[in-house]
Amino acid sequence: MLRRIWGLMYRHLALYRRSWPRMLELGYWPVLNMCIWGFTSSFLRARMGNSAVMAGATLLGGVLLWEVTLRSQMGMSISFLEEMWSRNLGHVFVSPLRPFEMILALIGMSIVRMLLGVIPAILLAWAFYAFNLFAMGPILILFFMNLMIMGWAVALAVVSLVLRHGSGAEPLAWGILFGLAPFSAVFYPVSVLPAFIRPFSYALPTTHVFEGMRAALLQGVIRWDHLGAAFALNVVWLGAAALLFARQFHAARVSGALISIGE
Repeated sequence: MLRRIWGLMYRHLALYRRSWPRMLELGYWPVLNMCIWGFTSSFLRARMGNSAVMAGATLLGGVLLWEVTLRSQMGMSISFLEEMWSRNLGHVFVSPLRPFEMILALIGMSIVRMLLGVIPAILLAWAFYAFNLFAMGPILILFFMNLMIMGWAVALAVVSLVLRHGSGAEPLAWGILFGLAPFSAVFYPVSVLPAFIRPFSYALPTTHVFEGMRAALLQGVIRWDHLGAAFALNVVWLGAAALLFARQFHAARVSGALISIGE
């Protein structure tokens, strides 16, 4: 099993070995976002003094952690789309590779792509804006885990929609997660949202992660209640996405769409 998973991962990794544009693309958007929000936080500090220091820290922390979710989701979705664009899905499933092994391989690629994209932005924030994300301590690992799982759940939903609707659903791989950003409390607390939106916001694992991040940065406390809620909600989100994928994959295999999809 591990050999088959590594084989599919290596196929994708080989694309990056001698392609500097692909490597550049991985870090381009995270670094660009960090520059924009880093300059914004510097401007706030210059205008508002010490009162804006922690506000700037929460902005930079929000940017970096949101990139973890976004890069995890896009890394998994785009790896699947690359199989589709190259007309390779039929070949993949003629082999002994099983669907869950493909998903594990896509998750592996998602982790690689996320790290290659987010680590340069973290180093940039530390070097240029004196913001050390790792100052939050080991709790950061739990934040990363929750955000990555949420990204995988959304990616599985996107893959399922592509299996169902074909290439017409491809744009969702780039835009669907941005639709959840306003409700995820990335840059502001849930309390600023209208009351009727808050229940939906609290149903997102990302919301609890960012609320926990602000508590760690602003108050120096670990909100285990938010972390527990994030893990529990991730189980629900990932389970629902896995069931949707299994159903759509079975339908695509029966209808022969695995061979014709993308044409």
